Amino acid sequence: MSGKLDEMYRDIIMEHYRFPRGTKNIRNPDLVSEGQNPACGDEIEIKVKMNHDKVQNVLVHCAGCAISVASGSMLAEIVEGKSLDEIKKIAGIVRALLKGEEISEDIDLGDLEALKGVRKFPVRIKCALLSWTTLVDAIEAREHGQITKTSTTE
Repeated sequence: MSGKLDEMYRDIIMEHYRFPRGTKNIRNPDLVSEGQNPACGDEIEIKVKMNHDKVQNVLVHCAGCAISVASGSMLAEIVEGKSLDEIKKIAGIVRALLKGEEISEDIDLGDLEALKGVRKFPVRIKCALLSWTTLVDAIEAREHGQITKTSTTE
C-alpha cells in the first residue's frame, strides 16, 4: 500500500475509534453477545434489535484497542438493515480481507476497507475480528434457540 493510502486508512480507523457508531442502548434486544480477546484485553458487548428478518438497531460497546473499537463501530454502521444471513456473509468477507485471502464477492465494504492495513500486523487480526466473531456467534446461538452468547478469540 502507498503511504497516502496507509494514512487514509489510519485516519478512518481513528475516526471510528474516537467517535464510535452504535453506542445507543437497546431495550429488549433480540440478540445479546459478549466477546473477549484475552491476548489484547479487548472486551465487547453487542445487542441487536430485529425488525422481522432485518437488523433494526445495534449496540456495540467495546473497551479495548483502537482497532477493536473501530471494527465494532464499522460493524454497527454496516449491519443495520441487513438480514442475519447477509451479516454472516459480510463477516466472512471481513475475515478474508483481514487474512489476505481472495474475496469472490463484489461488495462495497465502505470503511471496512480500512481494515486491510491490519493484515500487516497478524497479532492485531483478532482485535479486528472480535466484533464480527461475537456477532456471528450470537446469530448462530439464536439459530439454536439461545438469546445470549459469550465468545472469545482464543
